[in-house]
Amino acid sequence: MITVENVSKSFAGKGSAVTALRDVSLRIPAGAMYGVVGPAGSGKSTLARCVALDERPDRGTVRLDGLDTATLQGRRLREARRQVGVVTARPELHNERTVAGNVAVPLEQLGLDAPQRRERVGTLLDLVGLARGAALRPSELTEGQRRRIAVARALATGAPVLLADDATGAIAEEETGGVLQALDRARAELGVTVLLTTQEAGIARRVCDDLAVLERGALVESGSLLGLLSDPTSRTAQALLPAIETTRAQSARYERSVDVVLVGFAAIGSLLPEAGSRFGVEVATIGGGVTRVGETPVAHFRLGLRGERSDVALAWISERGGHVTHTARGPQGVAA
Repeated sequence: MITVENVSKSFAGKGSAVTALRDVSLRIPAGAMYGVVGPAGSGKSTLARCVALDERPDRGTVRLDGLDTATLQGRRLREARRQVGVVTARPELHNERTVAGNVAVPLEQLGLDAPQRRERVGTLLDLVGLARGAALRPSELTEGQRRRIAVARALATGAPVLLADDATGAIAEEETGGVLQALDRARAELGVTVLLTTQEAGIARRVCDDLAVLERGALVESGSLLGLLSDPTSRTAQALLPAIETTRAQSARYERSVDVVLVGFAAIGSLLPEAGSRFGVEVATIGGGVTRVGETPVAHFRLGLRGERSDVALAWISERGGHVTHTARGPQGVAA
């Protein structure tokens, strides 16, 4: 587990200090795919460097599996740093070496013999989907492939934490999936804890279990991604849920208009029609859509309801996990 406790960090600026992190606290479970999202300048990379032990916080501490890293020096600090593999948006690969040779660099530094290195490198290149490119040079790769090689190299020594700082930034959309798949396989097959920073909430939506949102160095919100999406007032929900576009005329056809968030195949497929039939209420979807969080569908619908037991039907939907927001009432769809 990674624990970030009340971490603050400032840097010298022109005339005054620039605050990069303000009292940030996070708990990242072992084996999680954890996303940190925020715009440029929000403190994501500073947080990443603090977790990688390349920066020391001004206040607060970072714990790796309970180890307080604040006072580590010398050999103990170097040993702790080896627990975190790092991938950045600008991986430094050796152009004079092959792909396999680049992945082997940290293994050579550890003194592993050639047969052990070849076996480990082959396993990692297969994991990132580049086994057939072992003999290529970095200059022959696309930028997305270079990022995947950097993932393999960061995993070479068996570090239990993989820090991917903007690892999908500035690459073609069609290559983003390959990088995310490599990170996800590292988590699933090697049990690695992955901390992924990105400016795009949509990137985190594709692979992350949990999420933290930073803004101007402060933690805005954090929690499970599905939990944050279930609350349509959260920053995450506002960024990721499908937009609802309806007209006043559409809402005016019904006695009641509400918004609802539904999570999972069962809820999306059966909850609304069952509520309608159980309580004798007409329940119609008049706007919204469905997105996915990993393999889990999440719906954001505007519903039109007609019938005396509409309130009871909505309460029943809420009791079964639907998040209902009462938006309008009356035949003219006037906001409540």
